Amino acid sequence: MASIANHPQSNTVRLQLKQNLILGDMSPADWEELEPLLDIVDYGKGELLVRQGDTEMEQFFVLDGMLKRVVSNPEGHEMILRFAAETDMDTSYAAWRLKTPVPYSIVGVTKVRTAKIPMPQWVDFLERHPEVKARFEYEVMKLMSEVMTHTITLHLLDAPGRLRRFQRKHHELAGRIPKKELAAYLNLTPETLSRLKQKLGAED
Repeated sequence: MASIANHPQSNTVRLQLKQNLILGDMSPADWEELEPLLDIVDYGKGELLVRQGDTEMEQFFVLDGMLKRVVSNPEGHEMILRFAAETDMDTSYAAWRLKTPVPYSIVGVTKVRTAKIPMPQWVDFLERHPEVKARFEYEVMKLMSEVMTHTITLHLLDAPGRLRRFQRKHHELAGRIPKKELAAYLNLTPETLSRLKQKLGAED
């Protein structure tokens, strides 16, 4: 863990943060205030950033690599709710507002570098910066809608339809997600996913 100022790639990190969909339009004064609050942290593939049931919450901005949001039942069955890569974020904001434990885990799909900030500090920052807060809360609502639509899609669409929808909605991620992870997200076996990709590729 390092502050941006002390990070060996501080200039790259600043550039990556300025490409983030929430932070990109901030003023120099806003950046001056936020930067010292952020920690740059690297996680390994499969490493937990947030554990389902946690009560300590943080805000994550993805700089490099990819995260997934996962929910598990007591028997250990997992469902992947979404993926997030560069310029995107993940958050425990809704749980913080509702004063409930985080209802999912956040896990590295690949090696991943994030800028993170404890949720109390992030919420304080948002309260002082209404434009950033409005942009952030809009993205949180989009994110929650995306997760809800995905879970409905698993029930309403057949396997080819689920794959087509993913390729249409998330074409920028389609070639980057490991086959096993994408199959789990679409509720397919890796073998079925391979067959579908070949079949849909032949149709294109």
